Amino acid sequence: MLLGATLALASCAGQAPQFPGSSGLPLPLTSGAVPPSAGFGKTAGNVLLLVPLSGRLAPVGQVLANAAKLAFPPGGSPSLDIRDTGGTPAGAASAAQAGLAAGDGIILGPLTAAETQAVAPIAKQAGVNVLAFTNDSAASAPGVWALGITPAQQVARVAQAAADAGHTQLAGLMPDTDFGHSLAEALQQEASALSEPPPQILYYDQSFSSVNDAVRNISDWDGRGAALMAQIKVAKDENTAAGRERARELRRQQVAPPSFNALFIGATDGNTLAELANFLPYYDVSAPQVQLMGPALWASLAPAMASQPALLGAIYAAPDPAAATSFQAKYNAAYGSTPPGIADIAFDAAALARLAASSGGYTTQVLTAPSGFTGTDGLIVLQPDGTVKRGLAVFSIAPGQPTITSPAPASLGQP
Repeated sequence: MLLGATLALASCAGQAPQFPGSSGLPLPLTSGAVPPSAGFGKTAGNVLLLVPLSGRLAPVGQVLANAAKLAFPPGGSPSLDIRDTGGTPAGAASAAQAGLAAGDGIILGPLTAAETQAVAPIAKQAGVNVLAFTNDSAASAPGVWALGITPAQQVARVAQAAADAGHTQLAGLMPDTDFGHSLAEALQQEASALSEPPPQILYYDQSFSSVNDAVRNISDWDGRGAALMAQIKVAKDENTAAGRERARELRRQQVAPPSFNALFIGATDGNTLAELANFLPYYDVSAPQVQLMGPALWASLAPAMASQPALLGAIYAAPDPAAATSFQAKYNAAYGSTPPGIADIAFDAAALARLAASSGGYTTQVLTAPSGFTGTDGLIVLQPDGTVKRGLAVFSIAPGQPTITSPAPASLGQP
């Protein structure tokens, strides 16, 4: 998940201050003073960063810490208070208590949903807002925002893009994992939002036969095309000129389309996608009748997917990587390496906290500015109930590199 080098609170007119580390780019702020005490959350204090600096997640934690530091120049105010969670809920709770006892005014992190749920009641009792790094929306609540790109955000964006092209009848082919079930729940919600019937959703495990059965069943191949294929086989097996001619005539018959015209595929590994590239056309699930859709993780698989003709034209929603180039250059200059995607979230959370500190404090009213913030992953809007809206681009699998078919929006309809 990729985010850029500046984070701006969108707003009204007027001379805007500059944000440290933004290369002089102006940062428009809401005009009219927000009372310092307005809303839930602290108005001052240092910024508490909760990351795993020990345990199995320590390498990820170090990347998050490195990224967050880029938004906090040495000697500036507020300062960044980095504390180790050990990657466990108990460690996160202990680190949060220590940081809040030291007077910190907002929490960035922790990394996982379980850690976030352990920290949330501690933060609430202290009157402190939390910008967590998980992409599990179940961890969200008023005062706690999951900044990772969630399954719901991915599904909503790509399903709407398909609907705009007339593909509104949804179905899902998902791995039987927590991630797959989260995608399925989001697809059901999106069908409801489109006023469509509940989508048919089938799950598969990683076996060849399970993937095959799932595609066959969701396509209703036995009802649509099996009988025709059986007739063609019988004609061919006669091994006569008349039989071959009858088989050719039967092949000209059109197989009825499936009951859906937009299929969300939750596969995130190359082997399964390669198998699907064979099964989908075999069971006559293909463009232009059916729009294939997938998760943001397809961004890393797109070049390999492009070698499969059946997957060309499939779409997914993800941040526009062009928005992250400035942050990546800054990270590479500081640490000598290219940051992994999750580093963007830590940088944006840190930059948002720095901006909030100079714009009225870390209150819910400041953090939930209706126009949102522009970060390295594009537009992000924090809602008062803890949900997060993101401005993702829509990409299409194409030969070579994926193409953007719907750019990331500059606004999400807020006034």
